[in-house]
This record gives sequence, C-alpha cells and structure tokens, in this order.
Amino acid sequence: MTLAFYLDKGASLGENAPCLTLNGESMTYGEVVALSRSVAAALRSSGVAPGDKVGILSANHPTSFACVFGIARTGAVWCPINPRNAAQENADLLDLFDCTTLLFQPAFDGLVAEIAPQLPTLTTLVRFGDGLGDAVGFDDWLAAAALAESVDLEPVDDVVALVGTGGTTGRPKGVMLTDRNLQTMTAIVLMRYPFDGRPRYLALAPLTHAAGVLCFPIMALGGEIVVMDHPDVGEFLTLIERHRITHTFLPPTLIYMVLAHTSLNSTDLSSLQCFWYGAAPISTSRLAEALERIGPMAQLFGQSEAPMMISTLAPEQHRRADGSIDELRLSSAGIPSPLVTVAILGDDGTPVPTGTRGEVCVRGPLVMAGYYRNPEATAEASAHGWHHTGDVGYLDGDGFLYIVDRAKDMIITGGFNVYSAEVEQALMAHEAVRDCAVVGLPDEKWGERVTAVVLLHEEASVDTDDLVRFVKHKIGSVKAPKQIEMWDDLPRSTLGKILKTDIRATLTGN
Repeated sequence: MTLAFYLDKGASLGENAPCLTLNGESMTYGEVVALSRSVAAALRSSGVAPGDKVGILSANHPTSFACVFGIARTGAVWCPINPRNAAQENADLLDLFDCTTLLFQPAFDGLVAEIAPQLPTLTTLVRFGDGLGDAVGFDDWLAAAALAESVDLEPVDDVVALVGTGGTTGRPKGVMLTDRNLQTMTAIVLMRYPFDGRPRYLALAPLTHAAGVLCFPIMALGGEIVVMDHPDVGEFLTLIERHRITHTFLPPTLIYMVLAHTSLNSTDLSSLQCFWYGAAPISTSRLAEALERIGPMAQLFGQSEAPMMISTLAPEQHRRADGSIDELRLSSAGIPSPLVTVAILGDDGTPVPTGTRGEVCVRGPLVMAGYYRNPEATAEASAHGWHHTGDVGYLDGDGFLYIVDRAKDMIITGGFNVYSAEVEQALMAHEAVRDCAVVGLPDEKWGERVTAVVLLHEEASVDTDDLVRFVKHKIGSVKAPKQIEMWDDLPRSTLGKILKTDIRATLTGN
C-alpha cells in the first residue's frame, strides 16, 4: 500500500462521486485518480525515483493535494512545506530533506526565487500555472510526459512522508512517517469517531498539517472533501450549511472565532457528526460553549512523530450518561487509542503509579520510523524502548490521559509549534537586546501566547512593536511574540541559567 490506496479505495466506491471541491466546483474520484497518474508519469519523466523527496509548497487547493497521490504512485516521499514558514526555515527543511523536486503555487514565486539557489539537490521546479524562469508550467510538465508509462511503485523503506518539526534548539527535524503509521492513524479514526453514510469533510486548516492526513479516512469511505483556500470563519459556517458537512477539524483558536461569529446562531449545523479539535490546549469553558452551540465536538491528541491519534475523546465522551456535560473530562486528552500503548514514565524510564505525573510515552505502529538523517535525536526520542512525546501528564483511574505541562520549552499557539530557543535567537539578533527569555502563557484565543521578557543594553531603547516586527521578519508572524515585557533583570539559578518557571509565575501571578 501507498498513500494512493485511500484515493483508489474511494474511487472503487464510485468514480463519479465528488472527491475534492473548491468554490463549488468538484473533481470526481475518477478525475483525481487520472490526475494523480499523470503527475506520477511526469515525476518519473523528470527523473524522480522511489525514495526521492518531492516537496509541495501550496495553500489548500485540490490540484496540489491531488499531487500527493501522484508522488505516492512513484514510490517517492511527500514533503509538505508550510507556506506560513519564514523563507529560511523552508530552505532549511528542503535542504534537510534532500528534495529533488518542488511543486509550488505562483503566490510563492518570490519565496522560491529566494531559496532555490541555496538548494543544490533541487533540480526540478514545477509551477502551478505557466512556466516562469527555471520553473516549468504544470500543464506543460504533464503534457511532456503524457505518453510515459504509469505504473504504481512501492516506496523505499516504506517511508511515504517527511514532515518538518522543530527540536529543543528550534532546528528543524524531519519526521519519517511510514505507510503503516498512516494506516494505523486512519484505522483509529474509523474506530473511534462516528461515520454515518458518505462523509463530507470541510478542510479550512492547512492540508500540510492535521487537516491533510484526516483526508485519508474520509477518502477510504468515498467521502467528499470541501477545500477552503483561505481562512474565513463566515465562509466556513456557510459551507457547513451549504454542503451539509459531516466532519471538520479546527485548532482551538479558530473555534473561538467561530463561537464569536455573528452568523453562528443562524447557521444550520445539524449535519455535523464530528467536529474535531486539537493541536493546542483548549479552554474548557469555551469547549463547553462549543458543545452547546456547535454540537458533537471530538478531541484528538498526537504529534508529528505519532500522528494525530495517541489518544481520543469521542463526542459521546464529553457528556455523562444523562446528557449533561462532563466538565472533568473536558480537561482530559481522552483515552489512549486502541492501537496505541501509552505509559507515564519517570526520569529512569519506569512507569509511575496511576495519577502520578511523568512523561507521556507511546508504543505501537503509530510511532514514526525516526528522524531523517538524525540518529542522535531518534535515539533520544526512543529511549527505554518508548517514544517520548516531551509532554508531562498522568493517567487517572479510568484510563483518561491528562496533559499538564511540556518537558521541552515548546509553545503551541494557534495550532502551531513554536520553540522558545528559536524566538530567543531572533530577539537576540536585535542590537538593543542584551538578554531575553521566551515562555508560553495561557491564552483564551491562541491556547498559548508567545511571551518574551527582554533585558536591554544600558541606555538602549526600542519600541515593543518594532521588536515584534523585527522578529516577524526573521522567523515569521506565527512565532513572533504577542506580548513583550521589558525587565531590568532576569531570574537565574546559581549556575546562571534563566529560571523560566519563575518568569511564568511572575507573569501569571501564580
């Protein structure tokens, strides 16, 4: 099996059924299969062999997502590239991944022109649209290979996707996901959540992240995927009603925007079977509100290294037997998934008693094959024979998992991972900054708010808004601080290490 299996399974249930829909226009399953085979032929004609890495840089779009299955048919490895990353971060990822081919939208011409000269392994550029510079136009690229043989090939070492993620230092790592990992994730989705009839899935969140891999179980059932190419909460609500959407996914930040939207109360949401949320901490009070005003909410907890489904909280588990909301359960991450073993381990790698906090660790076929070209990080993450998530939590007597902290200095804001060291490095590049520390603080909108405490050089001054703009230019808006505090000193240990726990306590008053 490759990723193309999910598409082909859906096509076997009806080639004329709608598969990918944007702005009211649909590509049928048969059309998406044909396009994916044309893409596979073009990739092979361009010299792409099994195991080669192919990147896609695109906002949500049916054509670019269909290319994922063409990559799979060549036995190559799909490398989703987040268009919201800063240019250098994407250059670092493409370099780390050894990408030979990049398919990209015209909106990213400038970014590609900036980073392509840094990437000696990148030999083929394909532009969705007409050709430009060194990039061949998508239609011309397909036409040149129209007569090439289209035969599905198996992936090398079963790795089907390379997903970029940060490390404790903020440097990118490549998570090697196998077909077995994504089969397991898909099986858990189909086991744990409600599906009645052919699903209709609305994808507003980026297809480079959770919203994309959730398409695979939808396709396995022959469902329709309605794609949004830009975030618009009002349009999101309109499309749920217009297409009678049954399933969707949003991070908490966007759910809060849905709750605040003036059209929510007048929108018919009765078709919803499962509204997934995850990728960031969620306010339990806002979740309770969503249960009453939106309907069947469903949590998922995972990470790139164990995609999506370490634990689940199905819609019915949010409520007691009498139908009332179970407030305690709302603060949990659900129960470990059927094909996953979860343990809470102490520092010595042994399990701790029920109710005791420790690191959340995982075993099973959901866990990645390792980090690409990084055996040291792979060994660290798999110490004691378990995958270490870096999250601190506990299991209660009923088997529910609660996440209480993160072992690493990672901040999850608006569904995206931000590593404090990377933000600190960007801040320290400013000539006025002498020292700094970055922490995540609870935030009703973002889940966590990137917060910087800054120590300036003597007699130096800088406006906080200018400092935010400076960081945005270096590493992108997602990672830039939403709050900056100027302090005269930073709390430190006797060894000179900045005490972030003291900083958080001061900022939160706890």
